[in-house]
Amino acid sequence: MKDVDTLVLCGGQGTRLRSVISDKPKVLAIVNGRPFLSYLLDQLINAGFKKVILCTGYKGKQVKATFGNTYNDLAIQYSQEPEPLGTGGALRFALPMIHTKSVLVFNGDSYAKSKLQEFLVWYFEKKPPAALLLARLPDTRQYGQVEFDANGCVVSFEEKGARLGSGWINAGVYLFNRSLIESIPAGKPISLEIDVFPSIIAKGLYGFRCEDAFIDIGTPESYAKADDFFKKLDIHSLFT
Repeated sequence: MKDVDTLVLCGGQGTRLRSVISDKPKVLAIVNGRPFLSYLLDQLINAGFKKVILCTGYKGKQVKATFGNTYNDLAIQYSQEPEPLGTGGALRFALPMIHTKSVLVFNGDSYAKSKLQEFLVWYFEKKPPAALLLARLPDTRQYGQVEFDANGCVVSFEEKGARLGSGWINAGVYLFNRSLIESIPAGKPISLEIDVFPSIIAKGLYGFRCEDAFIDIGTPESYAKADDFFKKLDIHSLFT
């Protein structure tokens, strides 16, 4: 994986989770006895990655104290934002540490049991400016839906609660061309979901559909399901 740098967005304050995880960032929320972030790092290791950049923010020192500079065979670097910059701003702040043309990015508070190699192969064949991993859920009201055409090109994002029933959601795993990150304004709060993705639909934003299991831990209700979620996954294919 020498041609793809990988980043995990770890700066979230976890305000909605404060009552259940105390004063720590969301990525350090404990799931089955270990930090949630460790599941994402294991997923990267099993996909063949050797290094990762953690984009830290709120209580970033706690993240570094927990994981240090290595996790098993994975080398870890840190990009600590000086002030809250949002998901897009944090990614832009880490730009000097990114040295590849293509970049794999994870939200630090969700997990998609995806086959990353398939996502990567598809991306390099299609070569879009940006691509989202999409998860199918029976009820999308909590997340909103991603609409796309027959070629997988994203055409719109629906707001949370706009439609009942099943559909495809943003699963929090992205592949970007480095030039897209360069285009994000520096030094100001920017949201990938609100500011960046809708603005690049016309330039070629694609979705890669994944039917596998998905969870986020952004609310006390969803976090409460995390232990059982990982226990129920096939232990032999958990991180492939």
